[in-house]
Amino acid sequence: MTYLLFVLGLLGLFFGGEYLVRGASSIARRFGISPLVIGLTIVGFGTSAPELLVSVNAALAGQPAIAIGNVLGSNVANILLILGASAVIAPLIIPARRLARDLAFMLLATGAIWVMLLDGMVTRLEGSFLLAALGVFLFMAFRSGAIEQEDDPLETSLAKASLMTLGGLVFLAIGAHLLVDSASTIARTYGISEAVIGLTIVAIGTSLPELATSVIAAFRRQTDIAVGNVVGSNIFNIFSILGITSLITPIPSEPRFAAVDMPWVAGTAVGLTVLAVVLGGLPRVAGALLLAAYGGYLVLMG
Repeated sequence: MTYLLFVLGLLGLFFGGEYLVRGASSIARRFGISPLVIGLTIVGFGTSAPELLVSVNAALAGQPAIAIGNVLGSNVANILLILGASAVIAPLIIPARRLARDLAFMLLATGAIWVMLLDGMVTRLEGSFLLAALGVFLFMAFRSGAIEQEDDPLETSLAKASLMTLGGLVFLAIGAHLLVDSASTIARTYGISEAVIGLTIVAIGTSLPELATSVIAAFRRQTDIAVGNVVGSNIFNIFSILGITSLITPIPSEPRFAAVDMPWVAGTAVGLTVLAVVLGGLPRVAGALLLAAYGGYLVLMG
């Protein structure tokens, strides 16, 4: 039964990612919002919903290691696994000039949470700071994201596009839930610690919506959504998920997160920024290297 739920979860992620990309792209054109901003905000936040649900539930259940490990592991997976896989499918153009502000916010979020984890606790006050930073990011993103509105009579209607987007998010959430539950059950039977489960199995499971969305966007040559989805998700994971979770209940942090895991989170964020500036994107070779690095990360975490 556990393996059946695993397969159903994968199917939910596939169809959810397909509908989300198609619906969000249509809405972007209808309202004259750039696909990059849609990827950074609506798609990025939507695909981060599983991480939010998992982290809040874990914190309330007295499992803070899963709550924090989920976010940190997801951010590493987003860059190494998701952008790596997407770039192997189709080289990704990362417009450093247009993404400069968003990459800066990602680096700011990474640095902020690293500092907060050093004292072993993410407090309610720190959570308020994270949510305030999220508000600033959203305001700036939408303020600068307007483009000339496209009116194509053959374009999907707004109502249908909205239903596709909402339906895609629902499928993604259900698929991720089924996958995480089944994978976690299997992992616990082998005696894997909560911190490692959060950093690897749960992180990969809750990142599967981003993986499905970005890979499908890469197949459809909508690289703005593929890249924006990952950068936006990394920002939301820290500002929104840890912000909301710590407001509900302060989150104690194991020393290993600041000492062992944050260097990976920071290294991948800085690496992506360097690649965007130096190469202007991710060719297939870079994507393969990112995937190899993720394999090494999983081996070290295991």
